[in-house]
Amino acid sequence: MITTNRLLLRRWRPSDRAPFAALNADPRVMECFPSTLTTAESDAMVDRIEAHFAEKGFGLWAVEVPGVAAFIGFIGLSTPRFTAPFTPCVEIGWRLAYQHWGHGYATEGAKAALAYGFNTLKLPEIVAMTAVGNQRSRHVMEKLGMTHNPTDDFDHPLLPAGHPITPHVLYRASARS
Repeated sequence: MITTNRLLLRRWRPSDRAPFAALNADPRVMECFPSTLTTAESDAMVDRIEAHFAEKGFGLWAVEVPGVAAFIGFIGLSTPRFTAPFTPCVEIGWRLAYQHWGHGYATEGAKAALAYGFNTLKLPEIVAMTAVGNQRSRHVMEKLGMTHNPTDDFDHPLLPAGHPITPHVLYRASARS
């Protein structure tokens, strides 16, 4: 569990599944993903997240805003399930319900997740990736102090060639930064 000034990053509860399915079904939230998710696909993602915690000891934490909302999405660290020039690696990621955008929660929680990765897990580097056009996430990556080198950009191997979100950018943060 990680706490910040306004957030609690914690392990998942059964009660998180329904609001998570709702945010995964929201086209605004999933705009930079291949598609929205069904409830079954969303639940399978939670199962993968929990399996990652069991295997690696870290993962994508459920995010709570105490006194405001019991669940608003996830923020945390994971290992990509594909091979690319920069893998193996640890990736930071976030996905928040639309009504909680614009409050700085992604940046606040991601700063805490980066600190956990560098200070507790002793990772030398953490990466972040998104579709080229996802300016909101790129802005968060830049606010986190992550750097982008265009030579790291790649076509996401789990997406079909020619799909509008196949081109991805990669940002990096180093423990030395």
